[in-house]
Amino acid sequence: MKKEAIAKAYDECHLLNELEKTKWALETARSNFENVVDPDLIDCYIYELQAVQMRYKFLLEKAKQSNISAKGYQMVPYAKKEML
Repeated sequence: MKKEAIAKAYDECHLLNELEKTKWALETARSNFENVVDPDLIDCYIYELQAVQMRYKFLLEKAKQSNISAKGYQMVPYAKKEML
């Protein structure tokens, strides 16, 4: 039983760490998008934003399914090319 509790705690810690890294990647992608002027790079950052947002949403859903408190995290809307 002890090993299961340790494994669960490890999984929770790992998931929250992944959420934190993904949140940072999202902030970085947004900043890069806002500061780029080359049309090819604009497209690149649009795709990057979408990919990171999808990963962030996936991780939040996984935390919810596992009843892991992801306090301080929130769902982010998908970026659509028309919106950006």
